[in-house]
Amino acid sequence: MTSDEFDLQSNLRGELVELRPLTPRDWEQLFAVASDPLIWEQHPESDRYKEDVFRVFFREALESCGAFVVIDNATDQIIGSTRFYGYDAEKSEIEIGWTFLARKYWGGRYNAEMKRLLLNHAFKFVESVVFLVGEKNFRSQRAMEKIGAIKIGIVERQYGNHPPHLNVKYVMPKNHAEN
Repeated sequence: MTSDEFDLQSNLRGELVELRPLTPRDWEQLFAVASDPLIWEQHPESDRYKEDVFRVFFREALESCGAFVVIDNATDQIIGSTRFYGYDAEKSEIEIGWTFLARKYWGGRYNAEMKRLLLNHAFKFVESVVFLVGEKNFRSQRAMEKIGAIKIGIVERQYGNHPPHLNVKYVMPKNHAEN
């Protein structure tokens, strides 16, 4: 498989979680997780717990053709979502983002394994992975630093129907991830 054939939605399985492509039938379980307002309190789109706002997120996730549900291997329940986005073959990079987990799974092990699965897959095709984290989303910024992502600077991004927000840009080069 060449880098031009980046497989955005492989099934990825680790010890704790499985990532599988998001489907329309995942709506109910995923919204049940996303409807917790505390998940979104530091996110630029802090009202994403509302059904009408999450419907836009869910539709865009399906349309991206790079979205996954995160499944707890022990319970076989959906516990969150993440996605690949913006594959650029010329720059040899892709973004990982739009990630959230049920609060019960916060604190490191699940997010670390999920990111490791995504990074290992991405580095079969690209030389670097980009992460954009809301400027005030300190939890996610700490999570990026825990996995060794390098803080590059501040960029603007628009979420849903909200005005553009500032985001901290992190990059994980392939050679950095291998160390």
